[in-house]
Amino acid sequence: MQTITPFLWYDGKAEEAIRLYTSIFKNSKIINIKYWAEGSPFPKDQVMTGVFELDGLRFYAFDAGPQFKFTEATSFFVNCETQEEVDHYWNSLTADGGQESMCGWLKDKFGLSWQIIPSALMKMMGDKDPVKAGRVMQAMLQMKKIIIADLEKAYNQ
Repeated sequence: MQTITPFLWYDGKAEEAIRLYTSIFKNSKIINIKYWAEGSPFPKDQVMTGVFELDGLRFYAFDAGPQFKFTEATSFFVNCETQEEVDHYWNSLTADGGQESMCGWLKDKFGLSWQIIPSALMKMMGDKDPVKAGRVMQAMLQMKKIIIADLEKAYNQ
């Protein structure tokens, strides 16, 4: 049983976010969605709480107004094995209003921050040769979406 669960606060967009995220990540599913009741301070067709899993990790979503916003201080790190995975997550999460940032970071259209990082980056940056690792770091600092081939080129110079 998962003892710590991310709890995400949305402003009227929880159901849209849940459906988007579960469509992007493999092995994902919606566990349940409960809507605000008649007489609540929110529309009855708006999500009160939603429980969903992304690749086996459980999340809660809450739709309760604009009081709290996402910041870059919290992000989700997505470890990718291939460029195809990087491209899939990057393109899917930046679609329809998401924003690219630097060094593998992005914000989805709901303002939630994600890091889409290939495992090759961590391996190359952890190389015992500080010159190789430094070249990889410099290459990464020039990127928005991480391109594995460009990291390898810098590594092998």
